[in-house]
Amino acid sequence: VDAEPTPTLTPEEPAPAQEKKMPEVTKEELLKSYSGKVDPQNWGRPGHLTNEEVDCFFKFKAEVDKRGGEFRASVFSFGEVEGEAQAYCRWLRARKFDFEKVVAMIEEATEVRKEALAENFYPDPKDALGVDPSIYISQFPQLYTGYAKTGAPLFISKPGSLDVDGIECITTLDNILKYHWYAMMHDFKDRLQAKKEKEGDDFTRFECVIVLDLEKLTMGKLNSRTLRIIKVQSEIDSICFPETLGRMIIVNAPRYFSATWAVIKSWLDPRTTGKVDVISGRSSWEKKLLEYVDKDQLPSDYGGTGDATSKTLINQAPGGMVRLVTELLSFRSHDSCVIEIGAEEAAEITVYTQLSTESATFVVKDGEKNSTKADYVGDVKVPGESDAPASTPTPTLITKSRIDGPAKLKVKGTTSGSKKTYLVVCGLYPK
Repeated sequence: VDAEPTPTLTPEEPAPAQEKKMPEVTKEELLKSYSGKVDPQNWGRPGHLTNEEVDCFFKFKAEVDKRGGEFRASVFSFGEVEGEAQAYCRWLRARKFDFEKVVAMIEEATEVRKEALAENFYPDPKDALGVDPSIYISQFPQLYTGYAKTGAPLFISKPGSLDVDGIECITTLDNILKYHWYAMMHDFKDRLQAKKEKEGDDFTRFECVIVLDLEKLTMGKLNSRTLRIIKVQSEIDSICFPETLGRMIIVNAPRYFSATWAVIKSWLDPRTTGKVDVISGRSSWEKKLLEYVDKDQLPSDYGGTGDATSKTLINQAPGGMVRLVTELLSFRSHDSCVIEIGAEEAAEITVYTQLSTESATFVVKDGEKNSTKADYVGDVKVPGESDAPASTPTPTLITKSRIDGPAKLKVKGTTSGSKKTYLVVCGLYPK
């Protein structure tokens, strides 16, 4: 294969900028400078290492320098702005400064991320999911909102509101993984880099503070399908993005979870359990959250003065949408739901389901009792025609034009086939 010709610079063309050289890490900035025990939350961080850990650090640094390429890119997944001291220590902590295990871990991470790397880690979240992220998040609410006192992004996840039936109507597990790569390598990475650019050396914690809200979580929701969605994402994080959990505050924990956690806690490393707080009572967890997050960075529905999570989520919706309503229908013969739209709103309705040889017929009627109004939408076949493989989540827009409010809309589906599940998605826009 012929080599690419070396470009010749004309007098008008400036020379390409040289990549900024990473400052050399010194033993002094790594080494623990005091006697006594290290706080478990500082263990393995620059400035808190033992002589043996410092020796392992420089051995690891030499290995990264020698291998370069994708091995190095895996280490600096959030960019070299993280700095050698912080990035190398993050990986070393993950395997307790065991050199051989750390190298094996990075080799595995390099292999795990290979397919996603070839797609630039799926930079378009809608393409990754196969559906607009706002619809996915309506079935599994999660969002970045503000920053913790350490500068780390604040992430709120609500697995108690995860509706696996709704998710299976709109996307696939493979697409959820693609979206997770986007979230880590574009959204989260961009937030970290922006914070580093703004605060420079004052920001060193390339990690996240997580609020895990278990409100509405029941034992019935902890089925294999739900846990699989959470597990596959966690597996990527544990291999490719180690030591990125700064703190986790679990709120609204049901009684059975609190009891289970008390047992699990005894099995885990003290440094891991030291990062997790499990709190049920609102007054207690609001107080705990404010220890880690300033009030203006915390959403109002979690005790702060920032935007409520519902507002942050709808602000991320496309096309000026002001409200999103979803209803899950599961039926063998027929079922319906009623959606009320305000005087200043206009509704657009799409029905999602997995593609099959069977279809249902949907209509949109006036939802007022004894109404004699004509149907807003006549018979629409769902799913519509498609060349996609069976079981592919498929949308069908059933409103050819938006329906102006005020109105009470009854969306009804009818089928004579086997039982299927449909997700009715109503986007509401200003008139």
